[in-house]
Amino acid sequence: MNKSTCLLVILLTALMATSCSSRKKIVYLQDMHMGISYPFQDKHEAIVHRDDRLSITVSCKNPELAIPFNIYGGTFKVGADGNVTADTSTRINEKGYRVDVNGDIDFPILGKLHVEGMKVSEVVSMIASKIEEGNYMKDPLVSIEFLNFKYTVLGAVGQNGTFSVDGDRVTLLEAIAKAGDLSAKARIDRVAVIREVDGERKMFMHDLRTKDLFESPCFYLQQNDIVYVEPRYRKKDGEDRGWQIGTTLLSAITAACSIVWATK
Repeated sequence: MNKSTCLLVILLTALMATSCSSRKKIVYLQDMHMGISYPFQDKHEAIVHRDDRLSITVSCKNPELAIPFNIYGGTFKVGADGNVTADTSTRINEKGYRVDVNGDIDFPILGKLHVEGMKVSEVVSMIASKIEEGNYMKDPLVSIEFLNFKYTVLGAVGQNGTFSVDGDRVTLLEAIAKAGDLSAKARIDRVAVIREVDGERKMFMHDLRTKDLFESPCFYLQQNDIVYVEPRYRKKDGEDRGWQIGTTLLSAITAACSIVWATK
């Protein structure tokens, strides 16, 4: 094999390698246009599910009145001057309130409260109303945060797995980005979100090429959602294998040419 042939094989190998590396062509939201506004649901609220862990804090103008409604291992203490303070040395509220299999939480003073299926604002209103109805305090301030908000991403993405986020506000696009973006084998028009609705699993299909994504009920993910990105069909996989085999063979030929060239 002469030098001209070896040089031609090397150039062909480099060309094929470049072609393979640039085969990923994914364009999101193709029908969006500059300068046009697209509405979306900006008042998203997470829904409470079983096994959620909630951080619930109650406060008011008189802090001592709110202490019994917050979990403390040592309850509270009354000082010589009459001031009431919480014993935070044995606080056990780090893990929050767990929603049990019946959808209930065991809340101080108020007892069991059914919260499954409710929005965060609805749970806040319910607790505040029950405190006022019991004449425990006036104008209570209730705040709730999720301590274990998570979702799962599977399929043709950079990294499969379960991800946790601070708070409860994450979009479908953010979830895909955190999972390493779509892979070269992903079907951008077949991105499913599997969600529990009224005790049943439902699948919502999305096409990431279109602005209709903003109108989907799954644009904002809920607790324990499963995102599945469908890979391309086997025919495409066969084409990919063909490119890989061809590239491997040409690489081997190139190596052989290099050896022959060096020895001569």
